[in-house]
Amino acid sequence: MTDTFKKAWTEMLRPMLQRPKRFQVAALCYRPNGDGKDVLLITSRDTGRWIVPKGWPIDGLNGSEAALQEAWEEAGVQEAEIQSEPLGCYDYLKGMNAGGNAQVEAQVYLAKVRAMSSTYPESDERKRKWVVPSEAANMVAEPGLKEILLNL
Repeated sequence: MTDTFKKAWTEMLRPMLQRPKRFQVAALCYRPNGDGKDVLLITSRDTGRWIVPKGWPIDGLNGSEAALQEAWEEAGVQEAEIQSEPLGCYDYLKGMNAGGNAQVEAQVYLAKVRAMSSTYPESDERKRKWVVPSEAANMVAEPGLKEILLNL
């Protein structure tokens, strides 16, 4: 009987628990204000917590291009200049549709917003808000994202 448990642990349970992190791209959208910058936060669709636009990589697009696509779909960023290299990254647990959670690393690209649209693919599913980085850091839950916002 112990051989059965050992085999189940070795071949099934341990590999499931040791899966590598999944990878997403995120856009940290900002606009200049009088004294500095405002950053754009949006709500997640499932829990309504404040986040930055992010999503899975998109075939045919590099990281910054995919992040900008997510900013359009989730927040209505119509036009922006996005940096080609990530500003930083943060880890978080993502609830999966099939159940359970996955460890995700999100690479964050800084995007200077030039134009926004009031209608965009997920406009009925999310709220969006412009805030100063220190306020944004207090609104998000992920420690790594808080640090990125405070260092902006």
